Amino acid sequence: MGVRPHDRLSVLELPTPLVRASSLSTAGRDAYLKNETVLPTGSFKVRGALHALRACLARQPIGEVIAASTGNHGAAVAWAARSAGVGATIFVPEHSNPLKVARIRELGAQLVETGADLSAATDAAYAYAERTGAFFLHDAADPDVPAGTAQIGEEIVAQQPAVTRIYVPMGDTALIRGVASAARRAKPSVTIVGVAAANAPAYLLSWQQGRVVETETALTIADGLAVRRPLMQNVTAIRALVDEVQAVTEAEMLAAIGHLRREEAITAEPAGAAAVAAYLKDRSASPVNVLLVTGANIAPAVAARV
Repeated sequence: MGVRPHDRLSVLELPTPLVRASSLSTAGRDAYLKNETVLPTGSFKVRGALHALRACLARQPIGEVIAASTGNHGAAVAWAARSAGVGATIFVPEHSNPLKVARIRELGAQLVETGADLSAATDAAYAYAERTGAFFLHDAADPDVPAGTAQIGEEIVAQQPAVTRIYVPMGDTALIRGVASAARRAKPSVTIVGVAAANAPAYLLSWQQGRVVETETALTIADGLAVRRPLMQNVTAIRALVDEVQAVTEAEMLAAIGHLRREEAITAEPAGAAAVAAYLKDRSASPVNVLLVTGANIAPAVAARV
């Protein structure tokens, strides 16, 4: 019998590093960086894409997988699809991060650049899936994606059992839903802090109000956080799982990128540095803090501003 596609999917080298950041730690207040940038494609997104594609292939054959993305999820799906020998088509907004777009192409996926933002690219992907029958691995809606990101929460508590507070960038919420659910199972007392971009506050407002709050735009340098159209099931989940949601400005994310580069020798994109940006201005006295650094794919134009 031949090897099934889901058996050929690459295995990630886990756990990712959790390292004390001396530049962010003070007496009685330690900060640890959970560095997801070391994963293939430079982002945590491969965890969810790999797990979800493996789960779907175990249930049924797939001729083509598609995704809508600002870049990192698209690259992750392209990477997982190539590992499985499955074709991939990735929909991204026009004028997306050129580094992320190039990575998707390098991984052999077909690329469709359409619309002004992620919501428009998602609509195009849904229409394509309806026409072709392709499997749409929708980062925000696929039920198997958070099970992949949950590994991060499990790893954090295993690597640092004394953790009291975890800061998690919050875009489409697949990351924070997975991390929070797993961390709370392992340590119910841990505090989960979601971090949103101030210029893309749809999930922050929805978390506060308990309903879907759409925004007209999501104009932020943190493309990984640029969501303007939340899903109600995700709003319900984060209200149950997330203790606080903080907003960080463009300037605060740029400062955090610079700090990580200078002091900790880590390259981070704006969404990847959002947790550090929140921690730098947070006055919480929590003794053991873990900050997720989720992606390294910084656009050249943004890097030039740091």
